[in-house]
Amino acid sequence: MPENPDGTGMFSRRIPLPDLIDLCRVLRHQLGAGLALHQVLKKQGERGRNSVRVIAGRLAEKLLKGISLSDALDAEVGAFPPLFLSMANLGETTGHLTEVFGELERYYQLELQMRRQFRSASVMPSAQFVFAVLVVAAVIWILGIIGGNKPLLTFFGIPGGLGAAAFLCSVSSVLALIAITYLLISRIGRQKVWMDRFLLAVPALGPCLYSLAMSRFTLALQLTLDSGLSITKGLRLSLEATGNAHFAAHADAIVNTLKNGQPLHEAIEASKLFTSDFVEMIVSSEIAGSVPEMMRHLQQQYHEETARRMTMLTRVAAGAVWLAVATFIVIAIFKLASIYFDALAGVGKI
Repeated sequence: MPENPDGTGMFSRRIPLPDLIDLCRVLRHQLGAGLALHQVLKKQGERGRNSVRVIAGRLAEKLLKGISLSDALDAEVGAFPPLFLSMANLGETTGHLTEVFGELERYYQLELQMRRQFRSASVMPSAQFVFAVLVVAAVIWILGIIGGNKPLLTFFGIPGGLGAAAFLCSVSSVLALIAITYLLISRIGRQKVWMDRFLLAVPALGPCLYSLAMSRFTLALQLTLDSGLSITKGLRLSLEATGNAHFAAHADAIVNTLKNGQPLHEAIEASKLFTSDFVEMIVSSEIAGSVPEMMRHLQQQYHEETARRMTMLTRVAAGAVWLAVATFIVIAIFKLASIYFDALAGVGKI
């Protein structure tokens, strides 16, 4: 791996999700047992999973030199997802790394479970799509041969095997274009306010992302308030810990409202980020002086809601794949039937 003069990798390969879950689990257990962070990372550098060893070793060395965990993680460009970085910064600032790594472990386990469910639900529709494409290509080839100089079926005027090959290339090109467009949009819009605002408005996806952001926000606010940080710094860290740029973009406005002497519930209500139910709970907890306890309760509630919504989203996505495949198959059948009957009618007239 190319390195900078200080020994930091110029780039790091993203740690696979199962390995990241294992790392969070190890950190949660061993930090909870009282081991120092650099000791845990040093052990991971020696005995951890292959994708983690080199990175963990570098992190341990930097921590021993007095470099903060946040700075050390930021130097491992591309190795950790943005959420991991923001939550680790929160844990380091509040002194609650054990709780933070536990929450990250739970979230990444849920993400891995949803990925597997989506792949499982998408296997059959994907196989049907591939089979349908091959059948259509075979029909173009066979009917393109029948009829000699006047084939019964062509693809844009190309008969036989060349027509079938042209059809397969066209389908592959469309799929490649969709994939490239998705990758470009996701890369350009990653951690951008406009993209996160748009995603929050998408049906099925938006409510899931909102519950996820609120789960992180309530956990972060509970930890920052318990750690004794000022409410302004705690709110800023909590909004950044959501991993959602739309939430983080409101940090300055909310903090300024608090600095002007407004209570917490008025500051968050003015941002228009939070539901009326959430604001009412903040009001009641402010009166009772139990905001951290309320955040702890709400964090669990939002975590459960996120799990339900992610399950629903996975089903919707798998259904969308099946619907797209079914639509293609139906259109292909009717198109082929139309071309075939037109060709037969032409032969009958002759």
